[in-house]
Amino acid sequence: MKRAPEVAVIQDLSGFGRCSATIALPVLAAMGNRCETLLTAYLSAHTAYPSSDRAVFLDLTDEMTRCSDHWAQLGASFEAIYSGFLGSERQIDVLRAFIARFRRPNTLVLVDPVMGDHGKPYSTYTPALCQRMGALAEQADIITPNLTEAALLLEEPYEAVPSGEAGMAAWLERLSLGGRRSVVITGVSLSNGEVGAGCWDRETGRVSFSQTRQEPAHFPGTGDLFASVLLGSLLKGAPLPQSMERAVSFVQTCAAATLELGTPILDGVQFEPLLHLLMD
Repeated sequence: MKRAPEVAVIQDLSGFGRCSATIALPVLAAMGNRCETLLTAYLSAHTAYPSSDRAVFLDLTDEMTRCSDHWAQLGASFEAIYSGFLGSERQIDVLRAFIARFRRPNTLVLVDPVMGDHGKPYSTYTPALCQRMGALAEQADIITPNLTEAALLLEEPYEAVPSGEAGMAAWLERLSLGGRRSVVITGVSLSNGEVGAGCWDRETGRVSFSQTRQEPAHFPGTGDLFASVLLGSLLKGAPLPQSMERAVSFVQTCAAATLELGTPILDGVQFEPLLHLLMD
């Protein structure tokens, strides 16, 4: 039996609703990885739920630095560093310092630039935080923005999102920073009734697309599910296009199964009964 690859998962924890750490940890574990978790924030529920004056949002920026110091004392070493939702603008510099401190020649750094969806930033994301996300993404080996986040990173209006392969390929190449990093854009739809992703692979310099049946619902947390499956597949040694294909397929399978069950959309996809599909 091989030693499990270690992944630093830098995400928020939402107490209610499937997203971020509550998705990343079980998915990566099912795919054979050991996860060390650095929390960016605690939320009583993810931000897609209706707002309430009783909602909890706890910014853990100061604790992140203390945790990083402790991990260094423990001799932490990672095959991958995986970041998602950030709780404040200050966390950009904290995370950049974390990457500089723990990155090794074989460490894969995946930044999911969580900023918004449906053409708008999330309610907790300030314009300054969105703007500075690009500085963090520059440190990544691979980024996984959705269409909204890709537009924000490129400083393009959401209305300019390309609808065809050629235009999307151009956006993917622009986001690669001259070939320095791989890019996967999620939510790409190249024809009616289909949705998936497109990638630019820095190893080959090629663009690929993966499409599957589009389910009639938009579930929170599917971006986290996609990025987690993608990373788990990459850590198994699969090439980027194959890893993207696996993530697209698993998200669609979970969405279809959840719709059949009829559980609330805001609770997210019921991926837990399907984790066995990720266990090679």
